[in-house]
Amino acid sequence: MKGKKILGEERREFILNLLKTSREPLTGSELATRTNVSRQVIVGDITLLKAKNEPIIATSQGYIYMSQPSNFKKFERIIASSHPPEKAEEELLLLVNHGVTVVDVKIEHSVYGDLTASIMVSTPQEVEHFVEKIKTTKASYLSELTEGIHLHTISAPSEETLDKAVEALRENGFLIE
Repeated sequence: MKGKKILGEERREFILNLLKTSREPLTGSELATRTNVSRQVIVGDITLLKAKNEPIIATSQGYIYMSQPSNFKKFERIIASSHPPEKAEEELLLLVNHGVTVVDVKIEHSVYGDLTASIMVSTPQEVEHFVEKIKTTKASYLSELTEGIHLHTISAPSEETLDKAVEALRENGFLIE
């Protein structure tokens, strides 16, 4: 059943409102269905919204609007890690189980320079979904391009939470120091 297409700026405003009010990531396909356009049109809309400095992040779970209440204090840290691909899920679970959000992964590629990919996982379920998506799409982890060496931006509500997560990485042999 096809509904009426929402056009141009009105559609982008509709998408922005959906993202701002959603408690979960919204996929391009979900947004396409709700606006009666193709997923590719949504990708273009998201690009235009980002060009207007809207804080939208594409994650493996879908698009997220990243505004935070002004009273929300977030602490971030960049950590260096190394492990083979089969240990990626273990590393991510170790972090989220300590109350940390894994924001992204970064590598230094010999040709392309710094490459960063959004991860945005905060729960074991989100880690499971991320790892499953890697497997079903037969994608590679970025760290496979650098023999397992990579950086993560991690965030948490306190420095103490970050410290405990980093210590767990150290104890489990993931941390590069």
